[in-house]
Amino acid sequence: MLIGELSRRTGVSPRLLRYYEEQGLLEARRAPNGYRYYDDDTLLTARQVRALLEAGLTTEVIRAVLPCARGEQPKFEMCVDVQAILSQALEATDERIDDLQRSRSTLAGYLGQG
Repeated sequence: MLIGELSRRTGVSPRLLRYYEEQGLLEARRAPNGYRYYDDDTLLTARQVRALLEAGLTTEVIRAVLPCARGEQPKFEMCVDVQAILSQALEATDERIDDLQRSRSTLAGYLGQG
């Protein structure tokens, strides 16, 4: 399928699909006319990437864990290092939440709400 159809069927813009490809998250073949052409299994991969990005994972982390993802809202086979990678991502997210809570508290204090 062409990028426009993949975009329509996944809800991911063509620009983002090209970005996913640049990041090594999707593979496209080239038609003789130079257009990107995607296999049907790319539908699932694009949906997985979108769900993992929405979970706050970086493209680097997604590239590492994607081979072990199963299903649209991926569940993971605990392939080599996947548990450690996801644990590190969760730890980093917890640290960002702590930083945001400290910032919020400080801002609320400036407004006399803290």
